[in-house]
Amino acid sequence: MRDIETRQDIDELMAGFYRKAINDEVIGYIFTDVANLDLEHHLPVIGDFWEMLLLGTVNFPAKYGRSPMQTHHALNEKENLKAEHFGRWVKLFCETVDEKFAGATATLAKVRAVSIAETMRIRFSSKSAAVVSIARG
Repeated sequence: MRDIETRQDIDELMAGFYRKAINDEVIGYIFTDVANLDLEHHLPVIGDFWEMLLLGTVNFPAKYGRSPMQTHHALNEKENLKAEHFGRWVKLFCETVDEKFAGATATLAKVRAVSIAETMRIRFSSKSAAVVSIARG
């Protein structure tokens, strides 16, 4: 397997992950019913975000002028995002990375996913269980 090296790799990862997430019995409804996610619009935006995190080639905040945390805070206002939601997100994300890529950047993607999920869990969830332990279970 190859590592994540290009924007095309990130786009492949995001498309694979969102196919899983949207159809997942635990978190799928959040994307479809709560967020009413327009995947065609969302994939380039989330691709830019992950390209910034993993490859450093996009200035995401300057390009979009908004914070992903603000977007997810608004989502949490509609649906209480719980530790199990974040744990499932991490599990699906890491599975998708492992199915498609291997290497230092692939590992970084998984580390960043855990960090993002844990940060959001702390901010939005009243549960005290760690995302990492849920993702492993």
